[in-house]
Amino acid sequence: MSSAAAALLRALITRADVPRDRILLIDPQSTDWRSLTFTGERHRIILRVPGPESKSLAKLLGEGLEEAEFTISGVIVADIGAEGAPNLESDGSTTLVIEALTVAED
Repeated sequence: MSSAAAALLRALITRADVPRDRILLIDPQSTDWRSLTFTGERHRIILRVPGPESKSLAKLLGEGLEEAEFTISGVIVADIGAEGAPNLESDGSTTLVIEALTVAED
């Protein structure tokens, strides 16, 4: 996992005020991204929340992401959002897919 993706994950958990031990990270993916003037990464992060309150905790993680402001050293979160609604799994856990674009601060 890239340092930008790890920082983004920490910021998401802090923003939602969800205990860290309630969130499982599943298959994080980051790919380099470039435009004419910026460099950064595209991220796809799948989170799994186990337990009886999983649906409400996953909702907290994804709610209002598009308008959220993040303070991450060296990185600007240029775009972020949940890919669809949280998905209740057969084991009672809930998964949430988050996609983001981070741009390196120069």
